[in-house]
Amino acid sequence: MNPDTSHHAISAVGLTRVYLLGTSEVIGINQINLEIEAGKLVVLKGESGSGKSTLLSLLAGLDRPTGGQLTVGGHNLNVATESQLTYFRRRVVGMVFQTFNLLPTLDTLENICLPALLNGKPIAEIRPKAMELVEWLGLENRLNHLPNQLSGGEMQRTAIARALINDPAIILADEPTGNLDSRNGQIVIDLLAELNRKWKCTVLIATHSALADDIASLKIGLKDGMITDLA
Repeated sequence: MNPDTSHHAISAVGLTRVYLLGTSEVIGINQINLEIEAGKLVVLKGESGSGKSTLLSLLAGLDRPTGGQLTVGGHNLNVATESQLTYFRRRVVGMVFQTFNLLPTLDTLENICLPALLNGKPIAEIRPKAMELVEWLGLENRLNHLPNQLSGGEMQRTAIARALINDPAIILADEPTGNLDSRNGQIVIDLLAELNRKWKCTVLIATHSALADDIASLKIGLKDGMITDLA
């Protein structure tokens, strides 16, 4: 599963995901055709049930397509083995979730370093990158705090640092402001925009919010698992 040199970070042709619910079929994503160039900041809009989270799960290699073709970061996810998908999730994409998904028994620095440790990197190699992220995100005074000692905004900034620790080319953010007030939500959106500029990451933000609309280089509307708007 070697990456190619395509300028497209994401390429989907006829991408479809169908779920079985008893004897019925539920269409999560329906025949999506999509190309996203590397370095774009993309906002994915749609109501609940529109297919946003399904699409992000496919792009993250957390789920597999029922039909169509999907290439992310030059990796063909249709034919990837489980071990290749594990590598893909650790190295190619970084995920930011609405619910933060921090491990409650690890402090801020440990949560940030965990993906790199799981990837087999020594702590001496990880720490300088982690501290660079900590300084950028203003978490210097929260390094030894557990998640339940952090504010919602601090937890999401920790989650962003964790997503960046392995230098992924693509950041996928699923409702990253959903559990935050408007002030902290704007801070998180501004940070995602800055990492898009600073580290040239491709950033895809799935959100109900309009906070990211003005900074998007591409906006995609979803309804009933299909693209309704592309601008």
